[in-house]
Amino acid sequence: MQSTKRAQASEHVPTQSPVAPGPLNHGRGSSRTDATPDLEERTSDEVTVVDPAMVKRAVSAAALGNAMEWFDFGVYSYIAVTLGHVFFPSGNPTAQLLSTFGAFAAAFLVRPIGGMVFGPLGDRIGRQKVLAITMIMMAAGTFAIGLIPSYATIGVGAPVLLLVARLVQGFSTGGEYGGASTFIAEYAPDKKRGFLGSWLEFGTLAGYVGGAGLVTLMTALLSTHDLNSWGWRIPFLIAGPMGIIGLYLRMRLEETPAFARLEKEARTKEKTRREAEKRIGVREMIFGQWRAMLLCIGLVLVFNVTDYMLLSYMPSYLTSELKYDETHGLLVVLGVMVVMMGVQPFAGKLADRFGRRPVIAAGCAGFLVLSVPALLLIRQGSLAAIALGMAALGLLLVCFTATMPSTLPALFPTKVRYGSLSIGFNISVSLFGGTTPLVVTALIGATGNKMMPAYYMMAAAVIGGIAVWLMSESARKPLPGSPPAVETEAEALEIVRASRRAEAGSAA
Repeated sequence: MQSTKRAQASEHVPTQSPVAPGPLNHGRGSSRTDATPDLEERTSDEVTVVDPAMVKRAVSAAALGNAMEWFDFGVYSYIAVTLGHVFFPSGNPTAQLLSTFGAFAAAFLVRPIGGMVFGPLGDRIGRQKVLAITMIMMAAGTFAIGLIPSYATIGVGAPVLLLVARLVQGFSTGGEYGGASTFIAEYAPDKKRGFLGSWLEFGTLAGYVGGAGLVTLMTALLSTHDLNSWGWRIPFLIAGPMGIIGLYLRMRLEETPAFARLEKEARTKEKTRREAEKRIGVREMIFGQWRAMLLCIGLVLVFNVTDYMLLSYMPSYLTSELKYDETHGLLVVLGVMVVMMGVQPFAGKLADRFGRRPVIAAGCAGFLVLSVPALLLIRQGSLAAIALGMAALGLLLVCFTATMPSTLPALFPTKVRYGSLSIGFNISVSLFGGTTPLVVTALIGATGNKMMPAYYMMAAAVIGGIAVWLMSESARKPLPGSPPAVETEAEALEIVRASRRAEAGSAA
């Protein structure tokens, strides 16, 4: 691990691990005579020059690990109807679905607790170590679901064990998104943070596609009896070997540059100051960052309500509320997710070029205006209408999935980033995102109005729009508490020179 070096235009541009090593390549015909000695005494001009190969490996490992976690977590949604028959036998299909989604929502209730544990831990011992722990716990919880006997075999113990396994999943997921997005954001150069961050949600979608594809295949190939008796276990048992692969990928990663810099600075300070920094508690992470925390909750609300509505709830909505064929419903969702994966990196580039705020605002406006027409298309019932309505919602959702991994980490400074982001993210997901299937199912049951999903998404869009209006633009800017991050030493030198010219101008 290379240490952070001081910005010295007269010698070389400062770097921070992981970096592109070696002295500055000034290029043919360049001159070093314009450097000034006072730069040697300044630390404010530090610039991180990232190693592109290291960044690529970090993004790939984080996205692949996220895909594996969300395959585990998401497959529960796709097989919810079958799980209702296995663990919650009842003569009322709506009651079965409510019970299944109740266990689904229970996992989200412990996510803030997971965030409060893993977030501060990630700020204290490092992002990479905590992400490895969350991978192990998620794989174990999912694998355990595949081993639980049915209600017919052990009675009420079956749903109790299912709930325990779901709580393990939820607890581990509490440290996943905040850590993975922080990891990528702290590795990425400023001008590409949106594009590189978009690959995190690409991994999430890939996990969903894998889960939906496997459930669809089983539904098509297996009889209802076989699916209810043993077939439903297959997606959960796959979590074991997948978890081992994900753990291997994450253990090979180095710590992020921003955390490595913070850790080095802590080692150089007096003991009492260092101990005080280590004791940064949940109170400071929440109330010390209250404005950023509220913005985070608002942004995550619109992101996750629409995400879980489209990717988790809609397959069950098509089957239970519209009596649509289960296999065809899953195939439509699968196709929408594939389209979203194809658009995702381009939307990330747009967020780098035009800013995070315009892209997120476009998504909020789109859900506010198009939720009702899209759901009316879906309710029309034909395959083409359902596909068109779902695709419209999916493309709007990309406005959030492509920007949030770079937007949310930029709300918080390095020393509390993992903790504050994990706590804010999971509070919002637990209260609004993860409860979406349960709340919407209950609202439809209470009112008989099958347009409730559209109204729910519109309300979320209003709240998200307010958060976007209040937030600051973070595109192409350094993360709070971190120096500028660039891809080449030439870019770093230009930043140092520009800073020097600006200071000279202000002094004049």
